Amino acid sequence: MTAAMKAKDSLRTATIRMLMAAVQTEEVSGKEARELTDDEVLKVLAKESKKRGESAEIYTENGRGELAAQERAEAQIIDEYLPTPLTDAELVDVVDTAIAQVAEEIGERPGMRQMGQVMKAAGALAGGKADGSRLSHAVKSRL
Repeated sequence: MTAAMKAKDSLRTATIRMLMAAVQTEEVSGKEARELTDDEVLKVLAKESKKRGESAEIYTENGRGELAAQERAEAQIIDEYLPTPLTDAELVDVVDTAIAQVAEEIGERPGMRQMGQVMKAAGALAGGKADGSRLSHAVKSRL
């Protein structure tokens, strides 16, 4: 934040302030205030990045290119703070490992009925480096 302010990078400064506000909002949501773990902060950042991407698509569809460009620029800044996403090959490895774990638990190869169990195991293994839709698609294709 300080570096962005000293460099007079107004877009980065505004984006970081917005992220800090989103984290603070998440901290005070619920019944009582709490401090977020690193994983929870990463989830907030991923959610904000996804919001920016969706907004950019809507702006592009409605002919508002300048607003779409701003949203994409904010998303790129947010993505710098997120862990690098898994490649397709790494995602397949994670899903195969999750399938093996679930197969060990239930004693047989899981099918579509056990997709929830496989998704839970794969999500834990991926550790926030793959979004839910990519993970779900990979699990469906491997089952």
